[in-house]
Amino acid sequence: MGTNVQTITEQVSLIASETTWIEGAAIQQLKKTAELSGMVRVAGMPDLHPGRGYPIGAAFYTRNKIYPALVGNDIGCGMSLWQSSLKVSKINLDKFMKKFDRVEAPLDESWSEVVKRRKGEKDITTQAFDLSLGTIGGGNHFAEFQAIDQVYDAKALKALGLDKKQLQLLVHSGSRGLGQSILVEHIRQFNHHGLIAGSEDCQHYMQQHDEAVRWAELNRELIARRFLEAARSEGHLVLDVNHNLVTAKALDNQSGYLHRKGATPSDLGYVVIPGSRGDYTYLVKPQPSEQSLYSLAHGAGRKWKRGDCQGRLSHKYKKDDLVKTALGSRVICGNKELLYDEAPQAYKKCESVVADMADAGLLEVVARLRPVLTFKTHGDCS
Repeated sequence: MGTNVQTITEQVSLIASETTWIEGAAIQQLKKTAELSGMVRVAGMPDLHPGRGYPIGAAFYTRNKIYPALVGNDIGCGMSLWQSSLKVSKINLDKFMKKFDRVEAPLDESWSEVVKRRKGEKDITTQAFDLSLGTIGGGNHFAEFQAIDQVYDAKALKALGLDKKQLQLLVHSGSRGLGQSILVEHIRQFNHHGLIAGSEDCQHYMQQHDEAVRWAELNRELIARRFLEAARSEGHLVLDVNHNLVTAKALDNQSGYLHRKGATPSDLGYVVIPGSRGDYTYLVKPQPSEQSLYSLAHGAGRKWKRGDCQGRLSHKYKKDDLVKTALGSRVICGNKELLYDEAPQAYKKCESVVADMADAGLLEVVARLRPVLTFKTHGDCS
């Protein structure tokens, strides 16, 4: 293990350099989770920032207890990377942007057989949130077409079947209202208390949790397929990784439970770490480490709270200024508040977040991807 692993307490570690800015409130939340009953270890990533009671960008390891609140309401949220059949050199951005005017409404009848078949294959029985399948949602979720900008490991890129000439599609979304309903039900019954592992209540939650994870994976697949269809493109899945979930995991030769809240698994192969909509995304090969609880950052990490961004930026940037980025990419976002909340200035630089983890010996960079077109919403997000 290299540098950039800070030991805050015996139970709490932070993967970040001394120069990486991390809000004090996030550190306090990290320490507070270490005090929970059954908590063994807590690890913060360089994208760590405060959440609603619990930090985002962290992993938590427990024995004998599971804490649904540490997973949060967007169970199964994650990233999927698809390679399209579109040539980067052939993209005319002005024309390309006009192709995505019908990618937000619930999937129409033409998708019904695909949805039915894939739900059956993934053992998804819930129907209550079918209208949300194939939709991105609000917040920091997106669908982004990208170009491979720099290659650092050509052999790894080839092994993944990635071609620099092709346009890539990165989808970030989760379980939408399904995950929210599961957490709300849990909080109503148990407040923020954990569940005893193996208990009937814990088994009930884990059944719901596991289905929500599968639902989120299907949601990303359907989002990708409808964007590829709108672009009149073929495409195939390269990787799909969840960063909000709890899984059984042995540590120190003892069984336990690894909770991830905005933390990308480092023990499942290659992953992507995206920046803001005006920043680069990094494809990396993780080097699994117990010290980081087998986790990496899930993105660049916020610097500013949502709701504060418009006040900070509106005197310098008009709405039209924010739909074009310094990297030459375009942004589709008809929601003015969201446009400011998700501005590149509100996030850390992804390069520094990735560098912190590389210096700690947690990953090797395979490639850098540049945004071409980021889709958020045409209007208000639900």
